[in-house]
Amino acid sequence: MSDFQPEEIKLINDQFDDLLNYYKAVNPNGNIAIVQKAFQLAYQAHDGMRRRSGEPYIMHPIAVAEIVAKEIGLGATSISASLLHDVVEDTEYTIEEMEQMFNPKIASIVDGLTKIAGATTFKSDSIQAENFRKLLLTMSDDIRVILIKIADRLHNMRTLGSMPPHKQYKIAAETLFVYAPLSHRLGLYNIKSELEDLAFKYEHPATYADLASKISHSEEERDELFRQFTKPIEERLKILDFNFTIKKRIKSVYSIWKKMQQKDIPFEEVFDLMATRIVFEPKTYLDEKVQCWNIYSAITSIYRPKPDRIRDWISVPKANGYEALHMTVMGPKGRWFEVQIRSQRMDEIAEKGYAAHWKYKSGPDSNETELERWLKTIRELLETPESNAIEFMNDFKLNLFSQEIMVFTPKGEMKVLPQGATALDFAFEIHTELGLQCIGAKVNHNLVPLSHKLKSGDQVEIITSSKQKPQEEWLSFVTTARAKSKIKGIFKNERKKFIKAGEKRLEEKLNKLKLTTNSRILKKLEAYFDVETREELMYNIGRENIEIDNLQDILREKTQSKIVKYWRLQFGNKKNKQTPEKKQDSQPISKRKSIQLTDDKSDIDYTVATCCNPIPGDDVIGYVDENDNVVLHKRQCEKAIKLMSNYGNQIVDATWISHKLHSFLSIIKINGIDKQGMLSQISKVISEDQDVNMREVHFGSHDGVFEGIIHLYVHNVEDVNNLIFKIVKIKGITNVQRVEQSQLSQK
Repeated sequence: MSDFQPEEIKLINDQFDDLLNYYKAVNPNGNIAIVQKAFQLAYQAHDGMRRRSGEPYIMHPIAVAEIVAKEIGLGATSISASLLHDVVEDTEYTIEEMEQMFNPKIASIVDGLTKIAGATTFKSDSIQAENFRKLLLTMSDDIRVILIKIADRLHNMRTLGSMPPHKQYKIAAETLFVYAPLSHRLGLYNIKSELEDLAFKYEHPATYADLASKISHSEEERDELFRQFTKPIEERLKILDFNFTIKKRIKSVYSIWKKMQQKDIPFEEVFDLMATRIVFEPKTYLDEKVQCWNIYSAITSIYRPKPDRIRDWISVPKANGYEALHMTVMGPKGRWFEVQIRSQRMDEIAEKGYAAHWKYKSGPDSNETELERWLKTIRELLETPESNAIEFMNDFKLNLFSQEIMVFTPKGEMKVLPQGATALDFAFEIHTELGLQCIGAKVNHNLVPLSHKLKSGDQVEIITSSKQKPQEEWLSFVTTARAKSKIKGIFKNERKKFIKAGEKRLEEKLNKLKLTTNSRILKKLEAYFDVETREELMYNIGRENIEIDNLQDILREKTQSKIVKYWRLQFGNKKNKQTPEKKQDSQPISKRKSIQLTDDKSDIDYTVATCCNPIPGDDVIGYVDENDNVVLHKRQCEKAIKLMSNYGNQIVDATWISHKLHSFLSIIKINGIDKQGMLSQISKVISEDQDVNMREVHFGSHDGVFEGIIHLYVHNVEDVNNLIFKIVKIKGITNVQRVEQSQLSQK
């Protein structure tokens, strides 16, 4: 007897029937029985369980299985594992029972999808990163683990509205940091775009709503332009006897916002909102590539192409298997149009990624693709994994580059590397020994150092020496995970020796002071020498990078400050004793779900992160460190996204309350026509503003235009916006915007 209501049981059965009917239609000879058996077990195991939204929990695994079947195109084993993916984690069933009831493959996939149980240490480890590493370990044997996990994440993002804000930020950041780029790398473009949009929607709801509204309002104009643009193309392709479809693709909200940020432009200046996609049924007697170029030729006989915007991914597919011919042409009303040309096979690979790529693989003798080479690299990375899960995640992220370059060996063999890769990365890409013995390289016949960054089309010859030994400084400039993991592997044993030497040296120094090593002393030393972990401290002591001859002074100085702090806490506030605060106020910050930021810092003492300099009015999150101190970041800050994706339990939702006492640093950038008196006019506007003070001014002009960077102290976002509104009114000013220090550093 089920614990669900009759209408809920009907809904569950209808949803599963829809999934089963779809699978039967696309796989008439598929293993229907095992899918039905998996559903029955999942239904029984999750009976009575509900999601936070209140719906029966079994609806979630069914939805994940639907994504796996319909949007990724996987088969019975994956659908069954999707239906069972939470059974072991949330119920009494074990992996061994899964193996007995189903088969070792399904059990192995379910095991890979089951989170690690138990807690983790506060700072050096991250349970989120550990869980992801476990996923990858299983993925190295079976790619279906990560594909199902992506489907699981997509459904969780689609239903994220029922979660509290601090959970939404953590999950959204983790999605942007790992799952969206991973989906892209596996060729799941539609899923990648939806994950990015959903994450953006929860991190910046107001901005998302504004952009979505603007896209919607311009839809009628876009449809008319699309009709005008495609009509002559359709006529020409019909004359050439092509069987084809033409679709329009609208740029995602997140990618529009990202372009606005990167190019410093408003929405109205994003001209490539829409792309035209031509998908054709290839003629059997002619090569697909030739037919793509025939369509290209037909279009360029109607519209003039932009030469620097031709992308030939049919001759050299992307590393994730993507094939297409892209071009940009000048269309009606002086608008640029991007056109994507694909065969039906190319389109299916683009839509369903790895699963479709494998379907079209011609057999065991076919050439190894870039996607398979990437998976091989991941397996190599897992062979010598970082002991620290966060470091491992950082190395793995290096393999998720979407921008790639094509580089050639002296014999003309092509290698695909991430943009920014160096000559040393190239050496490790060829062979580990070649990388370890590399002393230099010739790029296009010119001698270059190991750190030389390669460009697409470079021909590279590696120079080696048997006397060469790996250098630690190599880690500062290599960019590929393969190179980093191989270099780190060499230094692991050596590092252990230095750590032991450091422990011995510190112990000897402490013995002379009649002290023993304990966590209190180690924390003082870590803080004094500004190192993150005990391992790093011991390593630097062992290498004599850190001098501890004055150990007694270091410990005394820290101890005194602690005593003073203790004295003030115990005796300094007796006269001003306050009435007891609310219970929540006495709670450690790390246990709270949200905090309010006021002018009075007596309740919550927070600091502003220098990487993004948030000010009152910005969307912010708080990261709570091990001392219960709060560091504020903008939600879109890259460092904040990384913290939320790795340390979700230490993130609190932060809300600004009115601020008029404290001032915060903000930076604005001004562009305009260089003319006499311009700086004076800008300075006058700022000096007359009662809520703003200038700290630094940097102006430079070139060929009749200028750029100015002004550092200001303001109370909140409203002050900045008001000032920008006043400055932009000055004749000759073309653009004024708020920027971050990190954006200036990149330039």
